[in-house]
Amino acid sequence: MALKIGMQLGYWGAGPPADLIGVAKEAESLGYDSIYTAEAWGSDAFTPLAWIGAHTSKIRLGTSVVQLSARTPTATAMATLTLDHLSKGRVILGLGVSGPQVVEGWYGAPFSKPLARTREYIDIVRQVLRREAPVTSAGPHYPLPYTGENAWGMGKPLRSITHPLRADVPIFMGAEGPKNVALAAEIADGWLPLYYSPYRPEVYADSLKNAKPGFEIAQMAIFNVADDVETGLMPVKAMLGFYIGGMGSKKRNFHMELMSRMGYEAEAQKIQELFFEGKRAEAIASVPDQFADEISLVGPIDRIKDRLAAWRETPVTSLLIGTQDKEQLRLFAELVLGG
Repeated sequence: MALKIGMQLGYWGAGPPADLIGVAKEAESLGYDSIYTAEAWGSDAFTPLAWIGAHTSKIRLGTSVVQLSARTPTATAMATLTLDHLSKGRVILGLGVSGPQVVEGWYGAPFSKPLARTREYIDIVRQVLRREAPVTSAGPHYPLPYTGENAWGMGKPLRSITHPLRADVPIFMGAEGPKNVALAAEIADGWLPLYYSPYRPEVYADSLKNAKPGFEIAQMAIFNVADDVETGLMPVKAMLGFYIGGMGSKKRNFHMELMSRMGYEAEAQKIQELFFEGKRAEAIASVPDQFADEISLVGPIDRIKDRLAAWRETPVTSLLIGTQDKEQLRLFAELVLGG
């Protein structure tokens, strides 16, 4: 399968991007297969895609990711089938559990049993999209109908009023841990990794062994053309330092655990220690250049071309670029699609 390209818009900072539609239309014209939006605790993932979808015609519209705790499974299915109709079948539903800090701190819900919750959640979404029968769920996390505490006892199984355009809208999972990645290979249509190294395929090989034919993997890779590799890696190291050092607690940080599984356990622990000591600059500086280099595409053009060869040998089906610079979009498309 030829390597495809996509664009990762992420979530907004203090405000929306200046030229959201212009950038999306440029990506579509350059042959980008997909465009993704995300959510944390600010902008949501679905609304920008509706705006983009109204101004484009071909590019696939993905959530990377919609947080499970932000919506009930049926609410997510409603948003998905609505957007899929409006975009004429271009939606990719990317789902993720987020982390305990966000789930318990922002949504006010427990983070317990993430794998079981994900399995139950996806089953309900698929029931809604198939529309074969009224939706029911006997699971403990999203019981339908609800008959628990304070129930009125009047709930009944319902089937979507609106007929979904597609019963098989692709569902991707954002996953990091081995069991969660294995779950994605079992029940989802694709996987959205946080970090993936084409030089360490063994890290995920066992988790992906049961992936179905056509299973997609869409990986974000920071793209930075630079004469000096060390300088060009600084944005990658800054991102890694923040995620590994600060996106979690000392007790549990999924990003730090992933870096450890990828062969950098001592370095990951050092980054977290420095970050929690308030030494953020030192934490970023201590990110190994090799690790930052493996998960990105940085350096002179010829070097990037050489390193793209390694990505083409992996199970990754799409490389995502996180930029809103039209010249970078063009150059990335030329390098990946033209190679």
